[in-house]
Parts: sequence; C-alpha cells; structure tokens
Amino acid sequence: MILADISALARKLNDCRNAVILTHAHPDGDTLGAGFGLCCYLRSRGIKANVLNSEPLPEKFSFLYKDYEPQDFEPSCVISVDVAAKDLLGDGLSDYADRIDLCIDHHFSNRMSAKDCYIDGDSCAVCLIIFELLKELGADITPQIANCLYTGIATDTGCFMFENTSPAAHRAAAALVEAGAQAAAINREMFQVKSRGRIFAEQRAIGEMKFACGGKVALITVTNALIEGCNIDRADLDGFAGIPLSVEGVEIGITLKQQPEGVFKASVRTVSADASAIAQRFGGGGHIRAAGCTLTDDREESERMITEAAAEFV
Repeated sequence: MILADISALARKLNDCRNAVILTHAHPDGDTLGAGFGLCCYLRSRGIKANVLNSEPLPEKFSFLYKDYEPQDFEPSCVISVDVAAKDLLGDGLSDYADRIDLCIDHHFSNRMSAKDCYIDGDSCAVCLIIFELLKELGADITPQIANCLYTGIATDTGCFMFENTSPAAHRAAAALVEAGAQAAAINREMFQVKSRGRIFAEQRAIGEMKFACGGKVALITVTNALIEGCNIDRADLDGFAGIPLSVEGVEIGITLKQQPEGVFKASVRTVSADASAIAQRFGGGGHIRAAGCTLTDDREESERMITEAAAEFV
C-alpha cells in the first residue's frame, strides 16, 4: 500500500517492533544517515533495532555508528531506507528482498515490493523524510540523531549546492544544527578531506576525461585497475560523479565506475536534461538531475552506449 502522508507513515512506524533497517549496497550518507538515525530513535523508545548492509561500512561514516552495537533478536519488522530497487540491497541482504514491511524512499523510480511504501520524490533526501517523520512523532532529536540526519541531507544536496536543495532542506539543517549536529566537522569530512589515493585517482581519471557534443557531454571512467593502482577503498569514490559536471560548458556529466565483478555502473548528473530518462534506457533510474544504471563489462562499449544516449538529451 502507498502511504498517503507523513501521518500515515508515523502510524506504521509506531506498529514496528524488533526492526531491522536495510540500507543499500555501496552505502552513502543518506542511506546510512537515515538507517542509523531511525535506529537511534527506535532504540530510544525501547524498541530493538539493527541496521544492516550487505558489506562492511565505510570508515568515513564511522561517526554515524559511533557506539552502535548490534542487538540480538528475531526481526518482526523489516524497513528499507533509500533503496529504490531490491537488487540495490546487494547479495548479503537478498534474503530480505521479498519480505519488506515498510519502504521509505525519495526516488520517483522506486520499484520496491513492500507491504507499505512511503515515497516522496520531491524530498532531497530520505534523511529529510526521517526528520519530518520524527517531528510528526514528537520525538526528541538527540545530537547523534542530528548528526545522522544532517549528513544525509548535506551529502544528497552536494552540501546544499544541488538543484534539489529546497527551503525545507535548509530549515531542517538549521533545526538539526540547533539539536547538536556538528555541521562544520561533517561538511569537512564529507566534502573537503580526501585520501592521497583519492587525489591520485582523480588526477588519472580527469587526465583521461572524454568530451562529446561540442563539450556539452563529459565522461570519466574509473576502472578496477585504477582503484587497485591508487590503493583506495571504493568508498573513496564517493563524489566522483560530480567531477565531469564541474567543467565549464558541460550539461551532462557521466562517471563510469567498474564494479568488482567487472560491469560498469554509470552515474549521470545533469544541468537541465532528465538524468533519470537517460538511465532508464538501460534499466536504471533515479532523480531528474542525478540517476544511475548498469552497463556492460566492456569499457569502450559502455562509454559508447551511455554517451550516445546522453547526446539525445543535449
């Protein structure tokens, strides 16, 4: 069932006990911020709750799960946050894919099968939805919850620079800072601090950047060989998707990242074109200005396919 409003979502959450909260593979600040923020709230009410991911969590987000310890219980409520399709859960959570009770997401292209879904495609981040949810519930937002939710809103808006940054996002950020979110420290960690390996990887990827359509389409490719050569964790690739669009005159920026199994995943960022429509050509989806899809395990073929698709939207 599609939940009509935040009040309906609040009622469903009130019914949850012994909850596991699923986050998507290759986790970012929004899925982890929403997951751990919601987990903190549920535990504060005496409800057992765990956050699950199919892979080890990135060290850069360790402040979100500070002092977190898994609890031992048999789950009776399964919640997914920021997961637009069940394959995004990853192999480690595949057993939960068809037993989700409550899906909370902000992707118009959401294809999850759940008993109840709350989808707000106009929300810049799931963490903003969780913030509004906690307000509806009259919850006390602790400094740790504030850190979690601020992180998701900041990362999904590109530190409040993306087009999806709404007045509601600014108001929520202000309220979260007042509640104790360490905004300056989070912004520095998320947007300024980079490992040496990350700097070297950027240098190599930018050096091989390709342009099409008179410079209106830009593409960079990150291969497994590059990742291994620069000795970086895959979590260090967060933020690469914004690099091509930062070039003057570029209207569509594409970043191809090779996955461990060999296929290339495309992240599409746009100024005015519909990124989701481009990604949907290859079975993907996302937002109007930011979307993604999976291509082939052949670099040249993947670059050609996504570039030709993007060219139709210039």
